[in-house]
Amino acid sequence: MSKSLQKRLLLHSCCAPCSSAVLHRLVPDYDVTLFFYNPNILPEREYFKRLSEQKRLLQCMGLERDVNLIIGSYHPALFKKIITGLESLPENSERCIKCYTLRLEESAKIAVSYGFELFTTTLTLSSKKDAEQINQVMAKVATKYSLKRLWADFKKDDGYNLSIELCNKYRLERQKYCGCKVVEATIPKVKPL
Repeated sequence: MSKSLQKRLLLHSCCAPCSSAVLHRLVPDYDVTLFFYNPNILPEREYFKRLSEQKRLLQCMGLERDVNLIIGSYHPALFKKIITGLESLPENSERCIKCYTLRLEESAKIAVSYGFELFTTTLTLSSKKDAEQINQVMAKVATKYSLKRLWADFKKDDGYNLSIELCNKYRLERQKYCGCKVVEATIPKVKPL
C-alpha cells in the first residue's frame, strides 16, 4: 500500500511506554495520529509528566513517517464524576469500563470530527488490562459514532516485551499504575533498604 493510500487511524494513547510498541507496529501500515486523552491520570503533575514523555517519544523514535499529536482536555473532575461510588472496585471492573468508555468516546468524537477512517487504543498493550473488555467497549463506541475500529490485543505476539525493549532504548519511564489514583492507592509501598 503506498503511503498516500494508507488508511488514516486515530490512536488513543494512554502513555508513551504503551504507545511505543503500538506505533512501531502500526506506522508501517497506517497514517497514524496520536490522541493523548487521559483525565484519569492523577495527580496533575503525573499527567503532565506522562504527556511530556509522550511528546519526547514522538521526537526521538525515528518512525518512517511523521505522527501528529492531538492533546485532549485534562478534566480529572469528569473522571471522578463517572467513577463516584465505584472507587473500591478492583482492576478490570465496572470502574475501568467507565474509564475506557470516557476515553474511547472522546477518541471517537475526535476521529469523526477530523475525518479519520478508523480508531483504536494503546490500552490493550498492558498485561494488566483485559483486551477483550476494552475491544467490547470500543465496538459499542464505534457503533454509537458510526465509526470503524481496529480490533487489537497489542500485548500479543510479544508486544508487551517490545514495549519494555523500546522503553529501555528511549529511556522512557514506565509507570507503576495506570493513572487512576484509586489504583495507585492499592500499590504496596516499597520499604527503603
